[in-house]
Amino acid sequence: MMHLEKQPSWVRAVQIGLGVLTIALSIFALAHPGATFISIIWILAVVLFFVGIEEIIVGIFSPRKSRWSSIGLGILVLIFAGIAMSFPVAAAITIIIFIGIAFLINGIARIIEGFSGKHSGISRAFLIGVGIMAVALSVAVLASPLFGARLAGIMIGIGLLITGIQMVFIGIQGKRAQTPTTSQISR
Repeated sequence: MMHLEKQPSWVRAVQIGLGVLTIALSIFALAHPGATFISIIWILAVVLFFVGIEEIIVGIFSPRKSRWSSIGLGILVLIFAGIAMSFPVAAAITIIIFIGIAFLINGIARIIEGFSGKHSGISRAFLIGVGIMAVALSVAVLASPLFGARLAGIMIGIGLLITGIQMVFIGIQGKRAQTPTTSQISR
């Protein structure tokens, strides 16, 4: 049997504080969804820059035969990360176009699967409906990458809002589940 145990007050305060900060960021993300997506692209580019440096360092000091491929791939990552940091809007548009193409392929695949005869009734209708929605979304994203960036920013904002509310709620509630001890498991 597991029971709930009160968390220390400082943990609760941290949860509530970080939850409020997350909610504030979500409001910014929802108010400026395009800027949110471009900011995330830039942050990912910075992270990839450090990954490229790490890959080069590992390649230099590695006795493996693949050291030159590690160095070469690290240099490529540095180049792409540098381009993405220098031109975050162009990088965001490129990513949005890839997402639009992926939605298009996924939608067509679902429509074909729906008409293939393997499914019937509501399952068939659902597959075809989801496929049509994915194709329509891909057309909208490919026609206007700005729409795609805003849509992605809105999804990020909604995710942050839900996470922030959950953090505040858990902090206010102030309880955590205690893991069962060995004696409790053996009973």
